[in-house]
Amino acid sequence: MTQHNRLTSGGRIDRSTSMTFTYNGKSYQGYKGDTLASAMLANGIDVVARSFKYSRPRGIVAAGAEEPNAVLQLGATEATQVPNVRATQQELFNGLVSSSTNGWPSVDTDVMGMIGKIGGNMMPPGFYYKTFMFPESLWETYESMIRKAAGMGRAPRETDPDIYDSINQHCDVMVVGAGPAGLAAALTAARGGARVIIADEQNEFGGSLLNSSEPLDGKPAADWVHDVVQELRAFENVTLLPRSTVNGFHDHNFLTVHERRTDHLADIAPAKMVRQRMHRVRAKWVILATGAHERPLVYANNDVPGCMITGAVSAYINRYGVVPGNDLVVMTTNDYGYQAALDWAAAGRKVVAIVDTRSVANGDRVEAARQRGLTIITGSAVIEVQGSKRVTGVSVAALNASGTQIVGSVTKLKADTVASSGGWSPVIHLSCHTGSRPVWSDAVVGFLPGPTLQKQLTAGGINGQYETANALQEGLEAGQQALAKLGLPDVELVLPKVKTLNMAAPMSLFHVPHLKPTSQAPKQFVDYQTDVTAAGIEIACREGFEAIEHVKRYTAMGFGTDQGKLGNINGMAVAAKALNKTIPETGTTVFRPNYTPIAFGAIIGRNCGALFEPERYTAMHKWHVEQGALFEDVGQWKRPWYFPKAGETIQQTLNRECLAVRNAVGILDASTLGKIDIQGKDAREFLGRVYSNAWAKLPVGKCRYGLMCGEDGMVFDDGVTACLGENHFLMTTTTGGAAHVYEWLEIYHQTEWPELEVYFNTVTDHWSTATITGPNSRKLLEELTDGDVSNEAFRFMDWQQITVAGVPARVFRISFTGELSFEINVQANYGMAVWEKLIEAGKKHGLTPYGTETMHILRAEKGFIIAGQDTDGSVHPYDLGMGWCVSNQKPFSYIGKRGMNRSDCVRENRKQLVGLKTKNPKQVIPEGSAAVLDPNGVKPLSIEGHISSSYWSETLGRSIAMGFIKGGLDKMGESVFYPLADGTVIEAEICSPIFFDPKGERQNV
Repeated sequence: MTQHNRLTSGGRIDRSTSMTFTYNGKSYQGYKGDTLASAMLANGIDVVARSFKYSRPRGIVAAGAEEPNAVLQLGATEATQVPNVRATQQELFNGLVSSSTNGWPSVDTDVMGMIGKIGGNMMPPGFYYKTFMFPESLWETYESMIRKAAGMGRAPRETDPDIYDSINQHCDVMVVGAGPAGLAAALTAARGGARVIIADEQNEFGGSLLNSSEPLDGKPAADWVHDVVQELRAFENVTLLPRSTVNGFHDHNFLTVHERRTDHLADIAPAKMVRQRMHRVRAKWVILATGAHERPLVYANNDVPGCMITGAVSAYINRYGVVPGNDLVVMTTNDYGYQAALDWAAAGRKVVAIVDTRSVANGDRVEAARQRGLTIITGSAVIEVQGSKRVTGVSVAALNASGTQIVGSVTKLKADTVASSGGWSPVIHLSCHTGSRPVWSDAVVGFLPGPTLQKQLTAGGINGQYETANALQEGLEAGQQALAKLGLPDVELVLPKVKTLNMAAPMSLFHVPHLKPTSQAPKQFVDYQTDVTAAGIEIACREGFEAIEHVKRYTAMGFGTDQGKLGNINGMAVAAKALNKTIPETGTTVFRPNYTPIAFGAIIGRNCGALFEPERYTAMHKWHVEQGALFEDVGQWKRPWYFPKAGETIQQTLNRECLAVRNAVGILDASTLGKIDIQGKDAREFLGRVYSNAWAKLPVGKCRYGLMCGEDGMVFDDGVTACLGENHFLMTTTTGGAAHVYEWLEIYHQTEWPELEVYFNTVTDHWSTATITGPNSRKLLEELTDGDVSNEAFRFMDWQQITVAGVPARVFRISFTGELSFEINVQANYGMAVWEKLIEAGKKHGLTPYGTETMHILRAEKGFIIAGQDTDGSVHPYDLGMGWCVSNQKPFSYIGKRGMNRSDCVRENRKQLVGLKTKNPKQVIPEGSAAVLDPNGVKPLSIEGHISSSYWSETLGRSIAMGFIKGGLDKMGESVFYPLADGTVIEAEICSPIFFDPKGERQNV
């Protein structure tokens, strides 16, 4: 197919390099340098989508990130599918496969379009809230129908073949935007010796200069751009980031920059190349030179394909050599709109008329249009467009001076393209990301960046300076200011000479009136992507939505992937008029990251697949594998679950391992327990605040068990902390809770008690831990150490620095089994060697390796809790029967003290941890089972509690369980019942949770 809208010369495309692409299964041609959008327009493709709610045909409106309609599905294979890509930003490559995201059976002939025509007026804002309420049983059906009708892109069902990554960067000056202002700022800062990063979302630097025929120094503007880019590239202290969108501007001058590195090359990134990269930048100063987006006017049927903004028309002609039609009508409120007519005429196509809403037009561009013989109709507007899948004509009528009413007869003109300009909206999104509120300017007819606490400067279009000369000057001044604030030498930059044009004042007009009231006129679209109309906004205001944020949410204005870049200002103006307010009084919605959508892959980087949650192994992992251990995942660690022998069932293995510990000696790899090194003169004070019990007097060489509670008083972790020195402690945590506890300590230190001198380091990986436990554990240890580990020299809850198997070790005499136990900690590189020495020496003592499941049984026999299993965020120490681990005598309140004293926490009949013995000792109650007092009572039965831990104990020859019962500590000896899913009921007696060695004699020998 010929590119009948392509000019034979001009533009920045390479006509010697032809490229083939497909759209909805049909093959087309384009050139290197095209975007997908420019290539589609060159081939005369009018309909690129169906609208969100009404399924109306939609065409390309813009040429950049503000494009609301040309949001396509890309990908030649299922694995390479990418949804909702803006065709205006996707560079063309050979073999590119694209399709529309909605329309059935096709985007050109969409059945849903009939619903939009017939029932369009029956779908006002909020109709789905009001319509799809009943019956509740159909909610899922409604949702699937609405989602399908909305027709956005679909996520791929196969694994992404590409890789993504991220990089951390620092700079003195971050310049956002590489138009005339950004380039001038970056060059000034670079010449002054600053480290500069400059990013722009387009594939090449130059911004508006790439779309313009305006000369600089009497030469094409692209020549000046080329020279500046070459000089910047030569600086070692400058990083150039084209194809890079600064999608977020965060506190403390932290910016995220999304770089599309290979999206322009192929479906799949070339070998050894990443597809996209996320730059995380810390900048001393930020210069926002983000420019402005042109606003379309709101008029009847303004969404018919062929309706565009004037700046896009000029961009397609001057940059891509594409004239997107034959007969053009321009409607404008300002002088800039005239440029599209001049460019159109220069391309040899017909300009039907320039319709200027101002009664008087006399700027330089206006005069150029007159000299070219173009028809200019002043004091008038295009009030309606004719056509369905392409513009066929327009209706023009005279307006009153304020533009609020039609005062003349209607004239119809034939045309296939309408370009409108309602002025420009400064791109202030990033300036608002850190909480700064924009300020309305009547002179600019737009919002400008407001005051900020960030080290931020602005230049060019973001300040309403749209003329090239002014943008260049502001860029230079911003660069000089940055250098001054950095203490670097001032730099003078000779700016290119640019002709300053005489400009007439723009007219403040957003919504073009119609002969009929807004609610009865043909649809006048404000937000193209979410089908928000002027009538819909007026309805929202009549229904009581007066705050602009409420109007936004009720109508969905600005909800699309374009984030209201074209429509939000117009929508605010319509709302302001309906509420009889000014735009500043109405206010603006809040802009939040991301500026444009970015791929999840870019956010995740390489932290996916095996790296999303890396498997962590202890130093002894290889030995466990060789011994046939089965593993469970605990906080990313692979922990031995149990060590089965040939022919054993899991229960037989657990029975064997438990009896070995109780009767001889067992060995457990406890390396995964969280370990946090805590030092500083205020370490004791800090521990006293984060633990519920006292720590001020713990002697060096001693250990203590502690509970950690949240501010609500509920237990979330526990562990033993040892005093290594007067101001030095080693805290242990649960395996799964280590990262959270470490973060929690840092948060409280940095935000609540920064005056305390205390320092934390996570040292979990630094140590390997072998726990030997059982009656023979001391005998085994004595063979491998020269230290005195007798009961007299090494008491329970002591620790010693001794040598084990010839390796310096910290040995803690603590127990999670109730048996005589020693935790042997050595530097991780020696972990395997010491472990093997223990295994070899332990053979004569009946040493048996055991895993986590056996550990769980052994601790349950002793009534020891596991945080996260016997606690669920709703129990405090007293519920656990562990009031002994709470000290209310400390001078400084510990975290959770007030929470424990809330009325709900001190009420009677709270669920409390108890032991449970089944009446039939052979029955094991399933964990999670609910307790009732009378299984034959009136249903629904009242739930009295639940089982948190339940096991078969070979040591005791019966089942044991721990669980929660309302007021359980006062119900010892009473019976409760556990109905099961199969209809059976298990009866159990409430008892102490300590089933074995209640006096603790075995661990103290």
